[in-house]
Amino acid sequence: MPAPATDTQPIDARKLEKLAEVAVRIGLGLERGQDLVITAPIAALPMVRLITKHAYLAGAGLVTTFYSDEESTLARYEHAPDESFDRASNWLYEGMAKAYAGNAARLAISGDNPMLLAAQDPSKVARANKAMSMAYKPALEKISNFDINWNIVSYPNPSWARQMFPDDPENVAVEKLANAIFAASRVDVEDPVAAWTEHNANLRKRSTWLNGEHFSALHFTGPGTDLTVGLADGHEWHGGASMAKNGIICNPNIPTEEVFTTPHALRVEGHVSSTKPLSHQGTLIDDIQVRFEAGRIVEAKASRGESVLNKVLDTDEGARRLGEVALVPHSSPISASGILFYNTLFDENASCHIALGQCYSKCFIDGASLSQEQIAAQGGNSSLIHIDWMIGSDKVDIDGIRDDGTKVPVMRGGEWA
Repeated sequence: MPAPATDTQPIDARKLEKLAEVAVRIGLGLERGQDLVITAPIAALPMVRLITKHAYLAGAGLVTTFYSDEESTLARYEHAPDESFDRASNWLYEGMAKAYAGNAARLAISGDNPMLLAAQDPSKVARANKAMSMAYKPALEKISNFDINWNIVSYPNPSWARQMFPDDPENVAVEKLANAIFAASRVDVEDPVAAWTEHNANLRKRSTWLNGEHFSALHFTGPGTDLTVGLADGHEWHGGASMAKNGIICNPNIPTEEVFTTPHALRVEGHVSSTKPLSHQGTLIDDIQVRFEAGRIVEAKASRGESVLNKVLDTDEGARRLGEVALVPHSSPISASGILFYNTLFDENASCHIALGQCYSKCFIDGASLSQEQIAAQGGNSSLIHIDWMIGSDKVDIDGIRDDGTKVPVMRGGEWA
């Protein structure tokens, strides 16, 4: 039997095993004979091994893992020639796109130090990200369009733990982060699979209600916020477990507390302020304030990381428009923990949020049968990026707006009305 956490082994091995099983069974819904592509920081090797085991127990055809290493990443920024930052491993991403076209499942383990590139040249970071995004786009489209079943899950990397709990010894910081991940991922209970089944049912009730209301827009009001988000024509709300186009039911994000849909790229008006910092590629962007006109951000400020924010917005035309709006109650377990994870996978599930950039085609009625041109005509946005940031709190109210202009309370004080 795997061992619980100790002073020398701060990660509870039994809960890590449960998380690996949940990632395969609930996160991916992996089918017998299906290949699996994993990406992970090298520090997450213990979790990769467990996920690989459970994938083969589920009948996986072949599991292939690609590792990243923080020291190697820093070596590029410290020693590579300038022209390196306009390049990406196209061959690798072409191979991934080919694997997904062949119905391979995708699993990403997050856990890198969120501030790894904080001291590096922001222009080099932006150029490298853009080159990677361009190379990755054919593979990313298979994921964002839900052609395949996919999942993101996290591992308590020591470098991430030190950023979150800088005043604690490393083993204590890792244990705290591990326990926070396990709690948020619902694997700190006797039967995590049953817990996820119940949670998915609750999220489905919320999305079913929203779909029945057929709102044309959402109106957010709160400190520094008066924002009307028009919703795409034929939009559809989703949350929790979803069926990919390959017919497999998966939970793309573990953890997840959101119900989400696609805004109309041309119908967002007003101003909005962030309620939590955004950790993006090693930079903390805080106190974001933006103003929208006809769906496009025309003014953007931040008390910290403003130059990085503006470089993100200049990625392409779609980077200044929204690709997602998501509703999360302020009382969600991640919000209630009071922990800032510096990791969007967790922080977005503590608050209502919006995402700059690429929309999800699945958030349209009959989205699987729509062409990219049809999605664009209905208001879906296209971009190389998809970056979530938090705009909800216990001081934010949300109303749904019907076609006739009448308003229906959706959230009051950050909770479902």
